[in-house]
Amino acid sequence: MAVKAAADSPAIGAKPGTLGGSAGVAEGELLWTPGPQRVAEANVTRFADWLTRERGLRFDGYEELWRWSVTDLDGFWGALWDYFDIRSAVPYSAVLDSRDMPGARWFPGARLNYAEHVLRHERPGADALLFCSEGTGPVGMPWEDFAGQVRVLATRLRALGVRPGDRVCGYLPNVPQAAIAMLATTAIGAVWASASPDFGSHGVIDRFSQLCPKVLFRVDGYRYGGKRFDRRDEARRITEALPGLEHVINLLCLDDGDTRAASGDATARAAFGGDLLWDEIMDHPPVAAEDFSFEQVPFDHPLWVLFSSGTTGLPKAIVHGHGGILLEQLKLQTFHMDLRKGDRPLFFTTTGWMMWNFLISSLLVGACPVLYDGNPAHPEPDVLWRIAQDTRTTYFGASPAYVDLMSKASIVPGERYDLSALRTVMPAGSPVSPQCTAWFYDNVDADLWVATGSGGTDCCTGFVGGVPTLPVYAGEMQARSLGVAAYAYDKSRREVVDEVGELVITEPLPSMPVTFWGPDGDERYRRSYFEDIPGVWRHGDFFKVNARGGCFVLGRSDATLNRQGVRIGTAEIYRVVEALDEVDAALVVSLDLPDEKFFMPLFVALKDGVALDSALEDTIRARLRREYSPRHVPDRIVQVPAVPTTLTGKKLEVPARRILLGTPVGQAADRSTVADPRALDALAAYARTQCDYPVAAPDATVV
Repeated sequence: MAVKAAADSPAIGAKPGTLGGSAGVAEGELLWTPGPQRVAEANVTRFADWLTRERGLRFDGYEELWRWSVTDLDGFWGALWDYFDIRSAVPYSAVLDSRDMPGARWFPGARLNYAEHVLRHERPGADALLFCSEGTGPVGMPWEDFAGQVRVLATRLRALGVRPGDRVCGYLPNVPQAAIAMLATTAIGAVWASASPDFGSHGVIDRFSQLCPKVLFRVDGYRYGGKRFDRRDEARRITEALPGLEHVINLLCLDDGDTRAASGDATARAAFGGDLLWDEIMDHPPVAAEDFSFEQVPFDHPLWVLFSSGTTGLPKAIVHGHGGILLEQLKLQTFHMDLRKGDRPLFFTTTGWMMWNFLISSLLVGACPVLYDGNPAHPEPDVLWRIAQDTRTTYFGASPAYVDLMSKASIVPGERYDLSALRTVMPAGSPVSPQCTAWFYDNVDADLWVATGSGGTDCCTGFVGGVPTLPVYAGEMQARSLGVAAYAYDKSRREVVDEVGELVITEPLPSMPVTFWGPDGDERYRRSYFEDIPGVWRHGDFFKVNARGGCFVLGRSDATLNRQGVRIGTAEIYRVVEALDEVDAALVVSLDLPDEKFFMPLFVALKDGVALDSALEDTIRARLRREYSPRHVPDRIVQVPAVPTTLTGKKLEVPARRILLGTPVGQAADRSTVADPRALDALAAYARTQCDYPVAAPDATVV
């Protein structure tokens, strides 16, 4: 695969430590070009060479490789099966039996196991993972210990009567025991689901009660920001609300601040309930690898259930299959993250976010994930960079909000820490501005691959993202991922280039949901993604692809800003407003009013000590008008104490719009899923007292 490479990358020349210093960086400006050695050693280059040797295929650059991957689905996914040496107890009869969406049937006949492909990397003398928490440095967990605990726990779960298809849930923090429990569950063909203990009991019950789990792993509490959070009452309420629950296994973290539990602690059991402590269920003779049998399940057998945010109703219980996640994560982490054996990826995440599943899946390529349980800004705002130094992290995941925190604190990680092992950073979680991209080159390393990505819980993967053989341009995601037929559709459902359209996927992916759990799951799944354009996945985001293949995800299309008939992506407004030093966060919505009128308020949460005055309002309006258009200028700017987001940082634009149109807060959003519920109350207070637009009688059906 021919790829142009350059030995050096251009210097950006921004003021260190701030986004403001990079304010002059224009969208599409070249920031970095991979050198010849990086291109030659990239996994995607090796795959292209393998295709030439083994399949007689040659591609002139990444774009040609991508085109082949989304047109010859049998050829591409069949090649991945061989390239990654997928183990199957029974051979498949076809790569793709049906291309219908929904309902595509991948690798019929195959029988395999996701967890088996993790534990095949077991090797002496190497750590499977590293773990850090507040106040404790990184501790390695050797493969012999990690894999041994997975086999023991899987054996004990079988003895408890857990069978293939049974559900096992974890109310656990991001600790090694959570990864062990997930792999033990899936090793025996049971179905895993997890939630973080920072979720309130109502939010967890909404999720877990849909599954009727047989076993619940639960923690007594956790530490965050130097404080101790006792979750025993919440855990008891969750336990009592789960019909059919047979076994409860307790992990005790509160007494000594780490994840060690006192074996046989009768006092702890009496205070907390449950029938087993973690150490008790693990008190079993070792199970050798050759004596353990992984349950061989069909390709689409449920692996785990991930949940939508649940901000506007009961969370969708999204079922993913063993084979689809296995293939998709191998593809993504090998080619688009360029991970290989021994790499150390670090993402701040909780067990309630798909990034946790993503991080643990790096074990599939032999990487050593770095787990962190705690506040990412405690005891200092750059604690994750210190962890990256101490663990010799090679791949660092960060959200734009985290970059903004670093910028406003004038932190320059490249000067404070030894990050010489770091090759790649991945900004993700929300749209990434040109200034955010440039910040990494100014403040971390000028020769760094910034692999911006975007995807979703829905498919537990990235639709667009990094390609290590391509240049990095400010504000762009480098390309569409291999196998992902992602396009921008206009209103006539035609593909457009260099124009904003709807993000659609026109060909099936193995990691698309098997179904939604529960009654009418197939129909609810179809309505969620395929109702608007039958046979085509409509993701619900604004999307743009430019002429060179660079990609832009521009915010939710179901939170469209409609100005004089022109649709605007919310991300464009956030890029401008949140770049201002005075602004911590912003939220904008467009309200459809009678007589085809519109009203667009902008809500801003400001830094401590800053008040919204006419001068700041004028600055915001002028910046939006200058950098985009008069249509981007809001009708009203309102200061609020906080902007409503989910616990994982996703802005709640649709629930906000419903509240502003008169829907009661409790009907518009589940408070237990909101990071700061005060933000919802502030919107409701504005809706009650404003004189800017008419509000209809409260109606929970407003959408």
